[in-house]
Amino acid sequence: MSSHSHQNLHSKLSAAGLLITLGIIYGDIGTSPLYVMKAIIGDSPISKDLILGGLSCIFWTLTLQTTLKYVIITLSADNHGEGGIFALYALVKRTKIQWLIVPAIIGGSALLADGIITPPISVSSAVEGLRIFKPDIPTIPIVIAILFVLFTIQQFGTKLVGKFFAPMMLIWFSMLSVLGIIQMATNLSVFNAINPYYAYHLLTSNVSDQGFFILGAVFLCTTGAEALYSDMGHCGRKNIRISWIFVKSALVLNYFGQGAYLLSHQGKTLTELAKSNPNPFYLIMPDWFQPAGIVISTLAAVIASQALISGSFTLINEAMRLNFWPKVKIKFPTDVKGQLYIPSLNWMLFFGCVGIVIYFRESSNMEHAYGLAIILCMIMTTILLNFYLIMKRVKWYFIAPLILIYLTIEFSFLAANITKFKDGGFVTLFIALILIGIMSTWFLAKKISKNYTKIVKIDTYKKVLAELSVDLSIPKYATHLVYMTNATRTDEIEEKVMYSILQKRPKRADIYWFIHVNILSEPYKKEYRVTPIVEDDLYRVDFYLGFREPTKINLMFKEVIKDMVKKGEMDITSRYESLNKNNIIGDFKFVLSEKFLSNDSDLTFFENIVMNAYFFMKKFSLSEEKGFGLDSSSVKVEQFPMVLHPPEIIDMKRIECTTIN
Repeated sequence: MSSHSHQNLHSKLSAAGLLITLGIIYGDIGTSPLYVMKAIIGDSPISKDLILGGLSCIFWTLTLQTTLKYVIITLSADNHGEGGIFALYALVKRTKIQWLIVPAIIGGSALLADGIITPPISVSSAVEGLRIFKPDIPTIPIVIAILFVLFTIQQFGTKLVGKFFAPMMLIWFSMLSVLGIIQMATNLSVFNAINPYYAYHLLTSNVSDQGFFILGAVFLCTTGAEALYSDMGHCGRKNIRISWIFVKSALVLNYFGQGAYLLSHQGKTLTELAKSNPNPFYLIMPDWFQPAGIVISTLAAVIASQALISGSFTLINEAMRLNFWPKVKIKFPTDVKGQLYIPSLNWMLFFGCVGIVIYFRESSNMEHAYGLAIILCMIMTTILLNFYLIMKRVKWYFIAPLILIYLTIEFSFLAANITKFKDGGFVTLFIALILIGIMSTWFLAKKISKNYTKIVKIDTYKKVLAELSVDLSIPKYATHLVYMTNATRTDEIEEKVMYSILQKRPKRADIYWFIHVNILSEPYKKEYRVTPIVEDDLYRVDFYLGFREPTKINLMFKEVIKDMVKKGEMDITSRYESLNKNNIIGDFKFVLSEKFLSNDSDLTFFENIVMNAYFFMKKFSLSEEKGFGLDSSSVKVEQFPMVLHPPEIIDMKRIECTTIN
């Protein structure tokens, strides 16, 4: 996708675009009215200060955190149209500040970890509405069944389902608005909550038994803001900003409607209002509408989950391209740009979600665990955003107060959410820590491996390669022999490649090819360059691919050859006389080297842990040939020892043998 089409994506505004945005972007943040007010009130008796204070906190959180930070400021930080913490990291990486990888890995892992709790909490909150009609209904099997269907349909892509998503979310937000307006008409004093004094009063007095820590419940209203930024590439900045006006209005109207209803029941607790399902979201519905309301809520919750699953696929795809994650199989179920399916991640998320449902059982228990990981992600985004603004040469007197305000807000949320640790927050943090461990290990191992890869100048080997190519005393290995290389300079190659050609088993070929893949810090680009090193003997092809492009070297290399033949730069007819006469195309053979840790390596304790963990994870990751999209019938994989810190030269003394008469 060219930069011009990205410009179009972000400046294009259409009714269809706005509708699609509703279906894709707002699932997570849009379903928060299902559980936020319930979480804020908890077991406290309903009072004017508690309700107005809670609503004031929600209103200002949505205004400062979601609207100002994400919709207005962060959406401007797009990487050729794409958003999300890894896209932001790819942008600030240009500053050459090494440690920025830390917030990127922590943020990405935290976002993924919270992706495991969002589908269960949304679906459970919606399904629990059934208790209004049947108080003892077992909701766990229903929730797991819905999740199973949701994760099973991922492999078919969301193109078909997407057409249903957008109108459904339009119905959902319209329902939120109407329900809110009906309740507010009975009590307009609820609008006093716009005054931030009520938020301040709630947090600094003992109105609620949670005190300042009530912010942990308030934070649930903005958890989807990070996902909103991640999905920017699907809809465009302008569509998100305009549709957010409608979405925020619908959310505020519904929250205020719930508040108006609760103000007329002061002195009672939620369980006194409704024993079977004490959720103000369902209490504001007229009895006749409740069945339809539950169905709409459940569908909206499924869509919310879908948005997060798609976001997780995108996140892991980017992590692989940035060397943060082992190579895993990626499928492209539809021709929609950027839409992908990662089977291993899909089922990992599914079993994670089922584990959450079985462990917590109720949505109210999940609320205790929800939000702790995502606030870490938001803090990391703020840190990266700071460097993005510096990179964009924004004046320091604008950056400093802005970043300071957001770090204060977010660290306050973090402090309030820390109390959730013992109530289940440890679950998402534990998952995030495992993900941080995987990403850090993979990245460090790749770095260590690169540091100990010996690079040599191709010039030294030009003569011998040209002579080997015509040495008839060595049986021909292939017409075209292709090696993948990590050497970034065109005049260099790994020593192990030369060792494979000249020593491991001398490999005679008519033409040698070295292929290098450059992953760019922009999402969509497919370019290549051919460098003839020895005319008609040795060529190097450099591919320049965006970090969201699939690596299909087999197909791409065929296109390069086709283009070179068309331009008369290459004759790919077989060099065997009988085949040449009959215009048969020459054979292509790819040689890949698979490293294993040599026993001669003298590792430090830290390197030992990292490299052993790396080789363990490598067993479960995609093989090099599949990772590069090569046809296994034309690939030879060679085992190559990886020697880190070669041992000192062993000083040995020869003993002369005595002759025996």
